Amino acid sequence: MGEVTEVSEVEIQALAERVLGQITELLEAENKYLSDVQQMKMDSHIKAMARRSLTGEGLPDFDADLFDEISVPAMRLSETVTAMFGNLPNKEALLLSIHFEVAKNK
Repeated sequence: MGEVTEVSEVEIQALAERVLGQITELLEAENKYLSDVQQMKMDSHIKAMARRSLTGEGLPDFDADLFDEISVPAMRLSETVTAMFGNLPNKEALLLSIHFEVAKNK
């Protein structure tokens, strides 16, 4: 990306909370939910994504082939959430997709 920008934890948390609220709505629309442990992991991941979105920090390289077996619905949800940040690369969606893949049906 480019230069890393300094941002406050308050800004990061505000963005993360806004996106997390929308994730809850997306999961409900799909009739899915996360267990408490899964939700804690999602919260942490979204906060990290918010930090990268606001600071311009990038992800380390990883093998995208590891995500070949992610279902289409999980990837679609992940891409929708990643797009909410407005400036994150699509490879962020690959990592996030795991959370949606493990979401349980209601």
